[in-house]
Amino acid sequence: MCYRKEQERFEISSLNTYAAKSVYSKGRTRFEEECAIRTAFQRDRDRILHSKAFRRLAHKTQVFISPEGDHYRTRLTHTLEVSQIARTIARTLRLNEDLTEAIALGHDLGHTPFGHTGEHILHELTGNDFSHNQHSLRVVEALENKGKGLNLTYEVKDGILNHPTRGKPCTLEGRIVQISDKIAYINHDIDDAIRGRVLSPSDLPKESTFILGESSSDRIHRLITDIIKESYGKNEINMSEEVSHAFYKMRAFLFEKVYVGSLAKEQEDKAKQVIKQLYDYYIDKVNKLPKEYIDRLDLGDSEKQIVCDYIAGMTDRYAIHTYCDLFFPASWNIY
Repeated sequence: MCYRKEQERFEISSLNTYAAKSVYSKGRTRFEEECAIRTAFQRDRDRILHSKAFRRLAHKTQVFISPEGDHYRTRLTHTLEVSQIARTIARTLRLNEDLTEAIALGHDLGHTPFGHTGEHILHELTGNDFSHNQHSLRVVEALENKGKGLNLTYEVKDGILNHPTRGKPCTLEGRIVQISDKIAYINHDIDDAIRGRVLSPSDLPKESTFILGESSSDRIHRLITDIIKESYGKNEINMSEEVSHAFYKMRAFLFEKVYVGSLAKEQEDKAKQVIKQLYDYYIDKVNKLPKEYIDRLDLGDSEKQIVCDYIAGMTDRYAIHTYCDLFFPASWNIY
């Protein structure tokens, strides 16, 4: 019995008219025999979940660089929160939960060490030729699985590439992940900023908390409920005007008070220096890279590209360890 076909029939008969159906996927770059059990989107989810890049997210910064305490979010916990919010919305709207989950789990695979700080400095060093969403796509297409890539479906790759605000995902499931990413980081970054004494609850804009709620759980519930109400049965993912205004006002507040020039970013210049010196070192000594990266030169990748690939794949602690190993005497035993 082909259990996959039974699930594909269930999708066609039970999901929303506007949902992406795995049987109608635009497919993979390389042909593969279908799995007898899992749909195409379920296989993609599993491949992402078992990838090395996914595991490394556990040791990559979200906002706070090297925070003192175990309860601050990492890039992995952020990803899991995005996935949970997105799946809740997709399930209630009768959209494809498997596709939604695959996109959510893969959307930040290309993030650098030290969060957006690492992304911004690599962007500068490469001549405006690096962004985390484009690198996430590169991870799943060319770097994972010993350079073979994960061979994901078009719909999952599209959702990963287009999850930033400026992106335009081709599926409703991708659009759900796009807004769920913001819902997750706005709320958990408030939580972490309060924990880190960068903010106090009374600092939050009253206009937003009045509409969205005082607590993180209240705000997430309000946002999810509003999106479902405004999007149910429609070929779009929307918020009401009232909730959208409150939501983006809160986001602007965080950019002003947390993401730029706050105590949360006090280690930013040091992190930039780590990334810059590692980049300059490996550009000058490409032969010091691991063999699998050097081999990519034979595939046509530039030295700039493979150095960028190597550094972007580092965790925070590996970047720091490598930096200390390269630039400090071993006898100092710094790290």
